[in-house]
Formats: sequence, structure tokens, C-alpha cells
Amino acid sequence: MPGFMKRVSKTAGLVPGALVYVGEEKTGKPKITVIDYDEKGFQEKEIASVEECFPFKETPTVTWVNIDGIHDTEVIEKIGRHFNLHPLTLEDIVDTGQRPKYEDLEQYIFIVLKMLYCEEGTCDITVEQVSMILADNYVISFQEKEGDVFNVVRDRIRNAKGRVRKMGADYLAYSLLDAVVDGYFLILEKMGDRIEDMEETLVNNPDPAVLETIYGLKQDTIFLRKSVWPLREVVNGLTRGESDLIRKETHAFLRDVYDHTIQVIETIETFRDMVSGMLDIYLSSISNKMNEVMKVLTIIATIFIPLTFIAGIYGMNFNPENSPYNMPELNWRFGYLGAWGVMLLVALGMLIYFKRKKWL
Repeated sequence: MPGFMKRVSKTAGLVPGALVYVGEEKTGKPKITVIDYDEKGFQEKEIASVEECFPFKETPTVTWVNIDGIHDTEVIEKIGRHFNLHPLTLEDIVDTGQRPKYEDLEQYIFIVLKMLYCEEGTCDITVEQVSMILADNYVISFQEKEGDVFNVVRDRIRNAKGRVRKMGADYLAYSLLDAVVDGYFLILEKMGDRIEDMEETLVNNPDPAVLETIYGLKQDTIFLRKSVWPLREVVNGLTRGESDLIRKETHAFLRDVYDHTIQVIETIETFRDMVSGMLDIYLSSISNKMNEVMKVLTIIATIFIPLTFIAGIYGMNFNPENSPYNMPELNWRFGYLGAWGVMLLVALGMLIYFKRKKWL
């Protein structure tokens, strides 16, 4: 909630379409790469200025322009001006708090996604907003920073594998979308391993550190659910939309992505239920351990109650010389041993009774 309020306050009072970068503070120049291809060949290069990608707008080949770094609003504004992007689209691109969505603006389709991946060496989930512009012969993707899950798409273009070089920009957009969804499966696989390990630890050693880990898993599942659930609407909109920018043959591939998205959502819901169940198991385990401790203490106290009663009786020390009713046992030769014998018999009898009742 504090982060959301900070984003809102940063853009409050501005005119619609104002370009204000909302996200982590970054410096440096954005990295812009261009991949232009058709079935016969391709070219890939990193350009120094944004103006170098403008000529690719009118080429008959398919062009993929990727911008790593949206903190430089001047670059975003130049791209928007040349490619005729709506000011509200540019505003959404530089606002990293956007919800995944799909908008058909006739001349182009605007898509916002959440790209997720695990940090190397840790299980921490990193989220990055990816915005895409799909037009007739080009795709422009905007990322917060360098590094993504699109290397598999780049390799297919470079090596002419699959259909990507034979089809249009809509298939390229599908490939990028599919790569993002495939990244979700990798995260879910690692999360599934963490949940399995946690279940084993929970049974063997439910200590407070386990509770902290369970809460961490619960936060991760909530975070994944928030990022993935809106994606179903995005893919469904692309599949059922009537835009001429998406060819009929691409719809089958988009439906496949939709199925994968549903599978991811169902897996997240399963993990969410499992983590909630783990929390209940932890609380039950702690309660059971406490009950075991209380049972042992109760049995010990119950055994000592009659022993304390006997010791209290013989600790009153009434003189038997004054009256024959004043503890004649005090003059017995084996009175002390007899008292111990009675107490041991009482304790042993109670232990046997508890064992038969299966309280021990």
C-alpha cells in the first residue's frame, strides 16, 4: 500500500498523458536493439540513438525494436511521436505500476505484462513490467532494465528455427508473450520444490523459522496471483479480438498461450491452498506439542497429589503419648518405611491405571 500511494502521489494533479517515470530510480542511457528479418535473412544491431530505428517503420520486413530502460522519458516521447502512439499509451509505458492489460487502438495493439524470474542463487522472485506495441510490421517492447526471458525468441530468429521468420509481427508478439508465460512455469517449479521441502521440515521440526518461511511463501503466492490473473484477460482479448493486426493463423497459437495461462493460474491456486494448509498444520503441530507437554505435567502433578496428601498427614507430628489416637504409627519400628511403601504403591498403581487408559 505505501508503494501504491507513492506512485499515485507522483502523478497526482498532472494532465492525462504526462510522461512521468514511476519506478526505481535509474541513471544511464537506455539500450536500444533492433532485429529486422524476413524469411530470407535478418539483421540485428544495437543503435546509439533512437532516431536510427525510425526507418524500419516503413520496411516490408518484420522489425522488433527493444528498449531496455524506460526512465528516459525523452526517448519514449520520440518513439511515441514517430510511431503515432497515443499519449495515454506513453504514460502507461513509463508507469511501472500498471496492471497487465490489453488495448486495441486500431492502428496498433498495446499490451502490458509482468515478466517474472528468479534471481540466480536465490529463490527471490523479481518482477519487471514489459510493454509491447504490436503494429502491422513491427513490434516495440519496453523493459525496465536489461535482461529478460526473450533469448529463446532471439535464437529462433537468428537460426531461422520454427515459424517466426516465416510469419508476421503478430506471431512475434505471440512468441514474446509465450516466453513470458513459460517463465512463470520455471518459477512455479522452483516454488513447488520449496513447498515440498517445507512440508517435510514442517512434519519433522516445526520451529518458528518454519513459520517465517511459510509466510514468505504465502506472500509469493499472493504476488504471483496478482501478476498472473489479469494476464488471462489479456490473452483472451487477443484471442477473441477482431483486430486486423492479428492474423487468423495466429489465433490458434494464442489459444495455446491462453491454456498455459489457465494452467499457471490453477497451479498458483493449488500452491495457495497448500501454503494455507501448511500454516494450519504448523499451528496444529505447535498445539499438539503443547498438549503433550501439558499431559506429562498433568500426569506428574496427579501422581504427586496423593503423595503430598500422605506426606502432609504424617507431617503434622501430633504426640502419641498424649493420646492413643495421635498417630500411633510414629512409634512403629517400620513406620517410616511403611509410609514410603504406601506412597510408592500409590504412584505405581496410578501409572498402571494411566497406561491402561492409554494416557501415557
